[in-house]
Amino acid sequence: MPAQNFPKNTPKSSQKGLVIGFILLIMMIAAMLAFGLYAFYLNTTIINKFENRRWDIPATVYSRPLELYPNAPLSQGDLETWLKLLNYSQRSSSQGGYQKSGSTYTIHTRGFDYGGGDVENKQTIQISFADGKIARLMTSQPTNKSVLRLEPVNVGGIYPQNNEDRILLEKGSVPQPLIDALIATEDRNFYQHHGVSVRGTARAILSNISGGERQGGSTITQQLIKNFYLNSERTLKRKANEAIMALLLELHYGKDEILLAYLNEINLGQNGNRSVNGFGIAAQFYFNKPLSELSLDQYALLVGIAKGSSYYNPRKHPKRALSRRNTVLHNMLITGKISQSQYDAASKKPLGVVKTPTIAKSRFPDFFDAISRELKAYYKEEDLQNRGLRIISTLDPIAQNHATSAITHGLSSSLQGALISAHPATGEVVAIVGSRSDFTGFNRAIDAKRQVGSLLKPVVYLTALQSGRYNLASSVDDSPMSYTVGADTWTPKNYSGISHGSTPLMTALAQSYNQAAVNVGMEFGLDIFYRQLNALGVDAPSSNYPSVLLGAVDLSPMQMLGMYQIFANGGGAAPLHTINKVIDDKGRVLQNSDKRTQTRLSPEASYLTNHAMQQVFKHGTAKAGNFDPSLNLAGKTGTTNDGRDAWFAGYSGNYVSVVWVGRDDNKPVGLTGSKHALPIWRAFMQPLKHTPVNLSQPDGIEWMWLDNGTGLLSTEGCQNALWLPVTRQYAPHDFGYCASNLLYEEALNARIESLGDQLVILDNEYTEPSFEAAPQWSDGTPLPDDSQEDFFTQ
Repeated sequence: MPAQNFPKNTPKSSQKGLVIGFILLIMMIAAMLAFGLYAFYLNTTIINKFENRRWDIPATVYSRPLELYPNAPLSQGDLETWLKLLNYSQRSSSQGGYQKSGSTYTIHTRGFDYGGGDVENKQTIQISFADGKIARLMTSQPTNKSVLRLEPVNVGGIYPQNNEDRILLEKGSVPQPLIDALIATEDRNFYQHHGVSVRGTARAILSNISGGERQGGSTITQQLIKNFYLNSERTLKRKANEAIMALLLELHYGKDEILLAYLNEINLGQNGNRSVNGFGIAAQFYFNKPLSELSLDQYALLVGIAKGSSYYNPRKHPKRALSRRNTVLHNMLITGKISQSQYDAASKKPLGVVKTPTIAKSRFPDFFDAISRELKAYYKEEDLQNRGLRIISTLDPIAQNHATSAITHGLSSSLQGALISAHPATGEVVAIVGSRSDFTGFNRAIDAKRQVGSLLKPVVYLTALQSGRYNLASSVDDSPMSYTVGADTWTPKNYSGISHGSTPLMTALAQSYNQAAVNVGMEFGLDIFYRQLNALGVDAPSSNYPSVLLGAVDLSPMQMLGMYQIFANGGGAAPLHTINKVIDDKGRVLQNSDKRTQTRLSPEASYLTNHAMQQVFKHGTAKAGNFDPSLNLAGKTGTTNDGRDAWFAGYSGNYVSVVWVGRDDNKPVGLTGSKHALPIWRAFMQPLKHTPVNLSQPDGIEWMWLDNGTGLLSTEGCQNALWLPVTRQYAPHDFGYCASNLLYEEALNARIESLGDQLVILDNEYTEPSFEAAPQWSDGTPLPDDSQEDFFTQ
């Protein structure tokens, strides 16, 4: 067999081809390996973020709920105000709507979860009114509760640092018409493709190349990837990443999970410096309603906005938005999701977008500011911004509206003012007004420290009553006196310039006499006065000038509210607070308000001081504010030197309120408490539903007839006699002049009556026996020695 001949050398071209092929193979393997590693990196990124996805959900602040029960003192106007704040629709029979027939309301509530298993279910409530209160209350839900609650009003939100506003939608809570509109418009093959639509991408490329209307071609999954993981830059790399990540996302997660994430992530507008993310908050932003209560045309508008929230902004471009909405409706029609009649009806409706959404800014900025301050004392900033906490506050929207109206209408354009009110028994703050226009961060109700004037006079008389040297009918000296402090001499004067000399204590307080207050206060000393303020929760900077007794100390309306709350609560201090409950995103209650009350004053001293301040309304400087004498209101006017500040602090049985009026530049403008602060206080308080001031009588108090002006015992028949409470420990034992005379006459008459026919009759008249000689009977027989006793010992 002949030997086979092989060429000694392979041609160089063949060798080169082999090398190139080998290099290409290596490059392909490397590229595949790199792609695999990159895909693994993208896969890890997708899983980690999607598995641990936690949107920054702002904390939402709510008012207190509206409690409904038979005979509740609620007016029809107050109920309608609450329904309006909740954005309930009148003449609607669906959830979030109500009907009115005469004095009967049928309300279809939304329900509310108050945390810790305390849930008020969705239900239909029927309320009938009579005589300014609830006469009958019926519900569609069987219950053993004695009180029903209409859900609280949304007050505002505390937003994360990324300034994203969002209401998180949960599985099963998304309305089907919204899903139908979205899929019909954005991704009709959503439930068939695996993350990328080849047909949609090709259609978009063709349209863009041909110069037609630009089309995205992205599936819902790709749009989620772009919004959730990537940025919006238009590069080939980003589009490639988007497609790969979309395939990987659908490899790991179901369609419903992806759709829900999209519904919560998509940007649908801009609310000031905050972005509106997700359909949940978009419903509130455009329609002031929960997503579940929107109509077909409104769902279509929101889906239309998703294509471009700026371009299709219905407030700025209503025609453009209307056209886009109708396109969405048409898509639903041709995909069989709605009928022709539904399309015709929905496409004829106006946009119905609210001009100013309630979530645009806090409705009650001053109160919201107080809540924020209290929250920051207990919670970390990041927890408030992104954990989705729900805060149930103490705010009463009805009272707050009255407060805002009272300040708005009660101040001239050159003045500033503040009002703050609370329930004395609980310390729950119900209304705060600290500004007159847009909130700037300076809350006068909390931050404004101004001289409080005569608001401190009750503290002076409280000390006097506690000492036992004075009772409510004692006299005080309203005479001018000079006091020397260092090289300075100070002589206080009354506002009227008139001195009254010896005057009853209650009159001095009711008429707000300066001289009397200083004279009494200096009798006990400034150290005692400051200790008394401290006991009342007022941490005032100390001074050795007696002018502090007339309120020459800078304090805030909030501090004055705390002091008068103690008076109104019979000496008990319930901590003033604006938060009732904090609930986390799992429905767990993290915090409840502190219900404890600390005794700051003896009940006896509080009881007497309260009675004295009631005279301010009955006979004193607040007489014009006594809108209902049956309430036994108590309070005190306050006016400072040169009329720079005007104050009024006062209370009923269930509301204690403080008003300040002045100028931020502290210019003297001739203000007085009775003319400038009291009318605002009355305008706020009068529309509220009050209980009378009726403090429980302490064991150490008894009522006596006292001589007003001396504080001695008296009797009902005397001209200056007053029936007054007295501390039993310090009750007087001596009678005043009038009472002594009357008692002498009564005893004498009783003695005469007891002697009867044994008296000597002269000229047909009764004559009392003479005690200058030895007493004797009519027949001259001497009386026994044991009957020779003074009449007043019998």
